[in-house]
Amino acid sequence: MHRTRAVSNLLYKILLHLSILESLTMALRCLQLLRPPHLSLHKIYSPLGLPRVSTTWPRLSGSSPSSRLLCSSSDQFQSSQVTNEGVNQNPQKSIVGDLLDYLNESWTQFHATAEAKKQLLAAGFELLNENDDWDLQPGGRYFFTRNMSCLIAFSIGQKYKVGNGFHIIAAHTDSPCLKLKPRSASSKSGYLTVNVQTYGGGLWHTWFDRDLSLAGRVILRDGKGSFQHRLVRVKRPLLRVPTLAIHLDRTVNSDGFKPNLETHLVPLLATKNEEIQTKSEDRTNSNKSPHHHSLLLNALSEEMGCKCEEIMAMELNVCDTQPSCLGGVKNEFIFSGRLDNLASCYCALRSLIDSSDGLSDETAVRMVALFDNEEVGSNSMQGAGATTMFQAIRRIVDNLVHQSMGEAAFERAIRSSFLVSADMAHGVHPNFSDKHEEHHRPGLQKGLVIKHNANQRYATSAVTAFLFKQVAEIHGLPVQEFVVRNDMGCGSTIGPILASGVGIRTVDCGIPQLSMHSVREICGKEDIDNAYQIFSSFFDNFSEIDKKLSVDF
Repeated sequence: MHRTRAVSNLLYKILLHLSILESLTMALRCLQLLRPPHLSLHKIYSPLGLPRVSTTWPRLSGSSPSSRLLCSSSDQFQSSQVTNEGVNQNPQKSIVGDLLDYLNESWTQFHATAEAKKQLLAAGFELLNENDDWDLQPGGRYFFTRNMSCLIAFSIGQKYKVGNGFHIIAAHTDSPCLKLKPRSASSKSGYLTVNVQTYGGGLWHTWFDRDLSLAGRVILRDGKGSFQHRLVRVKRPLLRVPTLAIHLDRTVNSDGFKPNLETHLVPLLATKNEEIQTKSEDRTNSNKSPHHHSLLLNALSEEMGCKCEEIMAMELNVCDTQPSCLGGVKNEFIFSGRLDNLASCYCALRSLIDSSDGLSDETAVRMVALFDNEEVGSNSMQGAGATTMFQAIRRIVDNLVHQSMGEAAFERAIRSSFLVSADMAHGVHPNFSDKHEEHHRPGLQKGLVIKHNANQRYATSAVTAFLFKQVAEIHGLPVQEFVVRNDMGCGSTIGPILASGVGIRTVDCGIPQLSMHSVREICGKEDIDNAYQIFSSFFDNFSEIDKKLSVDF
């Protein structure tokens, strides 16, 4: 009996020591992750407003400290991401890490345009102003912005002659979101709330119970009586739209979640403190009914380093604060908001930048056009419904017309041009595969999608699809095709708008994704690099491909 008890005690001690040893090993692994450059630390704020330290997952090689997040700290995933192995079968470089940086900087259409502007300037593109005279030269690289939410960039081939075509990739910078109303200050049941309006066709139920904040642009008054246009982005969570507890809505799972978008989709800002709030509002607002809560204005002024009374106007989006990152057990997915359509914007932008060193034999003009307001119909001065892109084409042609004389140079250039309308596509959903037409079910990680619609909701024709496939075939890059079911409605893009504007040949295509118009979307990592490579091939090779097919002769 005594020997049995002694053996039991010995086994217990051994197991206890093993458990302690395992715990120490786990702790050492965590400490190992804390060593730079594999882990970045930054300050965020707790719900109580107290500063605390938070950690992010190891970042990809060459990334900025605050972005390119992985969803796992596994050494296996880290090593594969650092070397970009498995991104695609084509040995060319991957842009996935750079896309994550772009997404994490581009909370709004204004920030997306500003980030594109910064990258173009760094690549040697010259900033133009629409109000000034232009002095363009073959081999030159140029761009301009409109409303800081629309951007046109182009590079002119060294062998360009007036009447030659423009090879264009067009996308849009806006995404469905909530926007502050002109008078956002409101209160309910002891809470300070913020009035918002819905922008675009969002999946609004996905915005509940998310850590939200504000970003956009403001107009500031300086001490000299002038005004400044500034962008602002408050990274810490400021707002939240809470759902109703299941105990108070027993039938929500059976009847569905059907919030009233006016009364239920109202973010909380703070609890209401009558005395403090009234005194603060008296200091920052001259009228008795302030347009915006003083607490909100204080948060914005602190972020920008200005005084509340210097804020004259603002246009702010409500944004999800969760960073874009890689996900899935193989880190093969991108989890992010605003993939529709910033993923297309970035692939187009990078392909133009990276192909602009090869202009010596180019006979065309390469162009990227990024528009605002696609999600609400494109009918604005900064949308695809405006003449921005075609005015730019006409100015380029007029600026270079001294090289040769000819009749109808602009019209001839349009007839020779080709437009790629790049907007995200509907990947087949594993749980709702019957929503796709049986023979047109694009999969993630299987290539760029060419969109067809007989009723011209997409601008693709047999000719434009064929030419675009030839672009992909040069490097053996996969493409897929999509047609919506006959018993379902079909969305549309900027493609038909631009194609019908002046009669430019157009193909509609997109990167397949899931959860389109959700606050948090998903696409395949390989599809990003595939789109980038096809767009690069388009700029590099379309001039030669286009010579091989004649239709109207």
